[in-house]
Amino acid sequence: MNRNSRFAVAVHILTLLAVRGNRNVSSDEIASSVNTNPVIIRRLLGMLRKAGLVVAQEGSSGGARLACSADAITLFDVYRAVQDQTLFPLHPRQPDPNCLVGGSITDVLQQVIAEAQAQMENVLAGVSIADVKQSVVTISKEHDL
Repeated sequence: MNRNSRFAVAVHILTLLAVRGNRNVSSDEIASSVNTNPVIIRRLLGMLRKAGLVVAQEGSSGGARLACSADAITLFDVYRAVQDQTLFPLHPRQPDPNCLVGGSITDVLQQVIAEAQAQMENVLAGVSIADVKQSVVTISKEHDL
């Protein structure tokens, strides 16, 4: 799965689990909602389980459900669970240190990216899965879904 879409799909998964309440939801059911392969869902569920956000049960009545209240899970928790890199990676190779730009661009970008990362994390920390669920329910009613 594309790293850039992990976060969105993980939020989708957790919101679906919040909507379903305490009922176990199968990876096939989640995959249908996301419109992707169940293998991708199981991989993300593994990351979410490792982070303590979901619990999974195997067997015919198995599936996944939230490990705690949707109010207790922030989007920052989800981001930390599924992202394995910074917001904007830097150059793949060291720029020319003898160049006016190459010699200092990494330092400049590191400062800007660190500030952007911190602000993004603060915003994500202020939104819970319960908030996302409420917004989804509201918009669904507006669209008669």
